[in-house]
Amino acid sequence: MAAEPDSVPDPPETPVVLFDGVCNLCNGVIQFLIPRDPEGRLKYAALQSEPGQALLERHDFPTEEFDSFVLVEGETTYTKSGAAIRIAEILGWPYRIAGVGRAIPRPIRDRLYEFVADNRYDWFGRKDQCMIPDEDVSDRFLS
Repeated sequence: MAAEPDSVPDPPETPVVLFDGVCNLCNGVIQFLIPRDPEGRLKYAALQSEPGQALLERHDFPTEEFDSFVLVEGETTYTKSGAAIRIAEILGWPYRIAGVGRAIPRPIRDRLYEFVADNRYDWFGRKDQCMIPDEDVSDRFLS
């Protein structure tokens, strides 16, 4: 069901990382990113959250059974390996060196991404509910 025009959010001013809020691997990635972004250039939202669902809908992604990592940067979206590379570029040195990954054809990069994504719950487990951010970084999470 499509959202009413008034309920679709404006594009975020800050890039937003959408992640699986119950995935231990995904939560680990977010915990890795936060201290490497002391300026708060990135915001975060669980795919299962209301803001996450609204952004998925705004960008024509499925809102149910969608489990890809997404970066929303204005009207542009990046998924899978493309999202990971773009996030690394936003973080700057030394992470931006991951941009050389673009030399690998996207279908190959994304196959590797999908292999890990398909096995992430078996390898890393899952939570019963989405993570609750620490108070000192809660302003980086959309609510």
